[in-house]
Amino acid sequence: MTGGGGTGGGGTGPLDGIRVLDISTLFAGPLAATFLGDYGADVIKVEHPRKPDAARGHGPAKEGINLWWKTLGRNKRTVTLDLGTPEGAQLLLGLAAESDVLIENFRPGTLERWGIGPAELHAVNPKLVVARVTAFGQVGPYSARPGFGSLAEAMSGFAALTGEPDGPPTLPPFGLADGIAALATSYAVMVALRSAEATGTGQIVDMAIIEPILMLLGGQITAYDQLGTVQERTGNRSVNNAPRNVYRTGDGEWVAVSTSSQSIAERVMTLVGRPELIAEAWFASGHSRAQHADVLDAAVAAWIAARPTAEVLTEFERAHAAVAPVYDVRGILSDPQYAAIGTVQTVDDDELGPVKMQNVLFRLSGTPGGIRWAGRPHGRDTDEVLEEIGVTPEQVQRLRERGIV
Repeated sequence: MTGGGGTGGGGTGPLDGIRVLDISTLFAGPLAATFLGDYGADVIKVEHPRKPDAARGHGPAKEGINLWWKTLGRNKRTVTLDLGTPEGAQLLLGLAAESDVLIENFRPGTLERWGIGPAELHAVNPKLVVARVTAFGQVGPYSARPGFGSLAEAMSGFAALTGEPDGPPTLPPFGLADGIAALATSYAVMVALRSAEATGTGQIVDMAIIEPILMLLGGQITAYDQLGTVQERTGNRSVNNAPRNVYRTGDGEWVAVSTSSQSIAERVMTLVGRPELIAEAWFASGHSRAQHADVLDAAVAAWIAARPTAEVLTEFERAHAAVAPVYDVRGILSDPQYAAIGTVQTVDDDELGPVKMQNVLFRLSGTPGGIRWAGRPHGRDTDEVLEEIGVTPEQVQRLRERGIV
């Protein structure tokens, strides 16, 4: 890999030696870069000198310091460049020559207009992987439209399936489609890096945010194609199995129960005192159980409502049946399982001191990755990064005076 990591950008994880230029904004592109940085990549976050990534203004802040950015911007060195100027574009090409990946999410044609499209990028670095993350993709009648994850959640069918049957389609209260696209983008980047290593040629990743979430919604397209059926909203129930719902306990809390496997369904009904239902012909498959959800839900709900949460959880565990408490963030931070696997980590931050945040996505036995630092202030590492490609401190200062960095 080209990489380099400069004087302190890369980590000691499995992606150490890979350099990623993150020139994207808001969520899907930047989060994909975060995932790569978590496992050792040297991620250089490029922002406009006067218009920082809008994600820095999303969500709560403490004393003017954005808190979501501490997670989204972690493990990234922050640089300012006005890419719309010839000098800024030239500096980006200099950085691209020493990088392995570039992630962007401008509207199609924007980079080309600035003279830093894939053709120019590959001219300076033929092995560069260019990941282009947009709402609708690089081609097609919608490609030039502005778009965000909420539109993908609507167009993919997710919103149509979410909510109560007699209620409106429901959007999630967080960036679900963006997060799924970020995971898909980081995976696509790794696939393209493997190809570049084998062939010496970097590829363009065309990631449309409307697509990955659609893939996760299951076989609805095939079912419509073959059967003409359209899945409808079922609230917290599932069309694939029952009982599957959230139930209120005797002390006013909520628990979720799932019976995706036949054996679990049988254990649940035995536990709640309705073993005779197991002998019904319709109980033999998840799909047919879902068609009798009313009777199954009534039995489970009555049993759970008569008991406090602690007893419900204990009895389900004793029966080897699947149940979980419905948490808000307070429950997550106090749960012993999350604590045992290290899901939440405390990171020392120059601005806020100790900061808690989610850990890396998965644990590798030999090269586990980690959080080296929380999200940094706007432009914090500009001088260091530009000096790594031969720009002198005096030149950096002149560029700063002209508003280019």
